[in-house]
Amino acid sequence: MKAILTAIAVLSTSVLGACGSDGGAGDQGVESASPTVTTTGTQVSVPGTDLVGAPSPQGAPATVGGTSAPAPAPSPTTDPGGPTTTPTPAPVVVGMPYRGVNLSGGEFGSAIPGIAGKDYTFPTNAEVDYYMSKGMTTFRVGFLWERLQAAAYGELESAYAARLDAIVTYASTKGAKVIIEPHNFARYYGSTVGSAQVPNGVFADFWKRVSTRYASDMNVMFNLVNEPHDINSEQWVGAANAAIAAIRAAGAHNAIVVPGNAWTGAHAWYATSYGTSNAVALLNVVDPENNMIFEAHQYLDSNSSGGGSTCVSSTIGSERLAPFVKWLRDNGKKGMVGEFAGANNPTCNAAVTDMLAYMKAQPELVGWLWWGAGPGWGEYQFTLEPKGTTDRPQMALLLPFLGN
Repeated sequence: MKAILTAIAVLSTSVLGACGSDGGAGDQGVESASPTVTTTGTQVSVPGTDLVGAPSPQGAPATVGGTSAPAPAPSPTTDPGGPTTTPTPAPVVVGMPYRGVNLSGGEFGSAIPGIAGKDYTFPTNAEVDYYMSKGMTTFRVGFLWERLQAAAYGELESAYAARLDAIVTYASTKGAKVIIEPHNFARYYGSTVGSAQVPNGVFADFWKRVSTRYASDMNVMFNLVNEPHDINSEQWVGAANAAIAAIRAAGAHNAIVVPGNAWTGAHAWYATSYGTSNAVALLNVVDPENNMIFEAHQYLDSNSSGGGSTCVSSTIGSERLAPFVKWLRDNGKKGMVGEFAGANNPTCNAAVTDMLAYMKAQPELVGWLWWGAGPGWGEYQFTLEPKGTTDRPQMALLLPFLGN
């Protein structure tokens, strides 16, 4: 998973969304994968292109503008503590209600705060309509923490928050579930959550503010971060617990989506190469309302990064998901696959179909989300954005598993 990379170009009006626009400019973010990347400061460059990028689904550091963070406000005297109420039974989830796609755009670009329509663009209402017409019920919408909250313990930035609100509210009022996630890889201005630079109180304060904003809309789900990596597993669990406690203390009862460490890879759920395995560490994540879903991501190329167009075999997806599903089953947990995809070729198409059938058959899995969609993907190998009125080839693989 360590090879994939997001390359984000400066947006231009020549690449407005194929699905149309709800009034905002389209974005020309291209989340591409490459086995070789060059990092300079906080930016990531893509060999063979003039693109400088930001967040990726797997394997590249989050890119944020500037070289230093604003000085954080004084820390509260105490960080949010653990749960203070007796855990309640988990809400009953029947079948696989959360099937859809990652809608990218708001997290694109390296500039902080950035200019809407130039550095980033949130997904459009027309995209929501298109994907719901295919039977999709759920959208994962990314954003950058630094754009939404410029300073630790600070207020949310009103203009950026309003743009996030617009797509969330539109999708929710259409009946879709919206999973919102800071696409920051468990980092804030480059430092990991739970560190001296970004103590748990900073992360908890952020989620307190975000959850308060959306607490009245139960169609909104809170995905704590995208793909924690290169972080001590215990450190990640401590930060996650602080955020969950803050969300519940704010009076929000929304479902919480908790990603695993090590790029959230399903295949590595029991691995110890990154420290304590997810299989051990995540048993210590606590939600007093027991309304959480554990998240894994899984790609099908040789290193599970999503950077290659060759899939290992026609069954590699189901094989790599098996450790994650085993853990869910053994521990009475619910899970979802927050990112997966395959290129358009016979082996990958067979692997995607096999993976979809496998996920459908697992009662522990409550959803899956294809990576990716959004108006600026161009010819990215995984895009589901239609070309005019023509669906992308991979949509035909998903359709038999949608709408039922």
